[in-house]
Amino acid sequence: MTDWSIADAEKLYRVKRWGGGYFEIGENGNLQITPDPTNPNVRIDFKAILEEIKEEGIQMPIVVRFHDILRSQVVSLNKTFRRKMDEAGYKASYMGVYPIKVNQMREVVEEVVDAGEPFNFGLEAGSKAELLTVLAYNTNAESLTILNGYKDEEFMRLALMGRKMGRKIIVVIEKFSELLTLTKLSKQIGVEPLIGIRAKMFVKGKGRWEGSGGDKAKFGLSTSEIISAVNFLNENNMGHCLKLLHFHIGSQLTDIRAVKDAVTEGARIYSELHHLGAKLEYVDVGGGLGIDYDGSHSTSESSRNYTMEEYVGDIVYGMMELCDMEDVPHPILVSESGRALTAHHSCVVTEVVSEIKPNYQSFDTSPGEDDHLIVNNIRDLAQNLDRYPNSQEVYNDASDWKEQAINAFKLNVLSLGELAKVETLYWQILKQLDKRQLNVDVNADLMWELEEQLASQYLGNFSVFQSAADTWAIDQILPVVPLTRLNEKPTINCSLVDITCDSDGKIDNFIGDGEISKTIPMHPLKEDEQYYIGLFLTGAYQDVMGDMHNLFGRLNEVHIYSYDDDPEDFYIEEVVAGSSVSNVLSIMQYNPNAMAQDVKRMIDKCIANGQIKPREGVKWIDFYEDCLKGYTYLKTNSKGSLSVE
Repeated sequence: MTDWSIADAEKLYRVKRWGGGYFEIGENGNLQITPDPTNPNVRIDFKAILEEIKEEGIQMPIVVRFHDILRSQVVSLNKTFRRKMDEAGYKASYMGVYPIKVNQMREVVEEVVDAGEPFNFGLEAGSKAELLTVLAYNTNAESLTILNGYKDEEFMRLALMGRKMGRKIIVVIEKFSELLTLTKLSKQIGVEPLIGIRAKMFVKGKGRWEGSGGDKAKFGLSTSEIISAVNFLNENNMGHCLKLLHFHIGSQLTDIRAVKDAVTEGARIYSELHHLGAKLEYVDVGGGLGIDYDGSHSTSESSRNYTMEEYVGDIVYGMMELCDMEDVPHPILVSESGRALTAHHSCVVTEVVSEIKPNYQSFDTSPGEDDHLIVNNIRDLAQNLDRYPNSQEVYNDASDWKEQAINAFKLNVLSLGELAKVETLYWQILKQLDKRQLNVDVNADLMWELEEQLASQYLGNFSVFQSAADTWAIDQILPVVPLTRLNEKPTINCSLVDITCDSDGKIDNFIGDGEISKTIPMHPLKEDEQYYIGLFLTGAYQDVMGDMHNLFGRLNEVHIYSYDDDPEDFYIEEVVAGSSVSNVLSIMQYNPNAMAQDVKRMIDKCIANGQIKPREGVKWIDFYEDCLKGYTYLKTNSKGSLSVE
């Protein structure tokens, strides 16, 4: 189309800006993936993935995991630290860990561990269940296992068991009483622990999670408690067990200045402790490496004003300069970057099953003999709009007449038919005002109001609460992009709603032109073609935070690996089935088998008294049992419409 280009699509959806080098709009109008930016020859067309998924009979919605992207991020982080340390002349190494709370899925943890093996990249756990996981999966004897979070005696025993197994497990003390428990158990069991202490930082991060730092921080020891901890360990002949200083000022840090300030404060604490005789080996700078969700490269809550290169450089140079100034050894650096490693590798794909249009259906608005004055006034406004050049005034008057009509209907002054006329005329006026925007100057606030009111709602076959929980809970921006037809001009302004029976089941915060938009342009739906959209950057937290609102369970998963020798440059390595109805019912303490038996008895009773014929009854019983075994989401046919069976 001559009035639309790939450059226009990029400007609208900002794929290159949030895509991290992995996603781009192809010249054919399809979203394309480069799983390893260092090897641009391998390029996957998302349409080819969709076609193979359809051929395999995999039901939508689905999670698509690009394992090569996950591996690429692990390698990139480690190589960036190594490069910056070599460049700076840093006299120690980097030993990162992946905090599995970000995404505990087995496939993700396995991939991170495998990709991180050459770098001795370890794991972090913050709960007993996570500790049991990392004990089994972090098998590299040279890598670190960092244990954060509050800990009971059983947690400590598991950690000491790991030490017995020869693992480099560091127990980070979050409150002073944990130190007492750990030292007591270590003497009982006869194994020396590796101990870390978390400092409660004065510096606060920038962004949604800035409360992780400061005096009111949930975790960490105060300055006086840190000194007391060092003295306590020395008094118990365990001072040599203190190996690590840990600090963390928040997830998704938006401003690089907060990183610099935290490193300066952390380096000062490390240096002072070294002067006090605590020969620490490691400094753990925590997590916080952000993701540019909205592509703005700014300090907005959904962005960051720095790159991975800048983040790593500020940590390395900041720590080195202060340590040199204080004449203390450079510590081994540890970071817990989880969001930055996992976000890009996973996306949610669903099809739009229908369009919910604004309420301006055709209704006969011709004059009636007994029409109320309100009806006549708004009809006159609609029919003579050219007499009113001030669009804001027209909008205000129309809104006022509509509100009066609703109140009059409640008082039995207006009939239902008259209210329908007012409602229809109101929407006709708004549509005319929207067209007027093309020819005259219209107040920006009015433009946005009209855009929002006249926008359609595209109904996606998914659950926000299961697959994009942060968009509902904290208004997190996630990129939403059509996967095909990007070489066509999108002409339908819409928000995205899910299939849950909840008015909050919607996404109405999108990447806008310099600010958040309540709507996003999409393409008109076609009767004979499925329309797929992707929710991107869902690999961090969204995979594991979803709930089962309306008993919509986990999605089907497709695991993609790149393969240069394949004509399409990829293959589906694994398909992981999502939740069946029976699965989610069992989790909620129902007994699906007993339910099926109960329904069978009721249908048998209906057969016995003649309400249902025997052959029909058997079919209904089979249908009920098949539904229990089936996927929790809507069934659609090959044209994208809801299946009718």
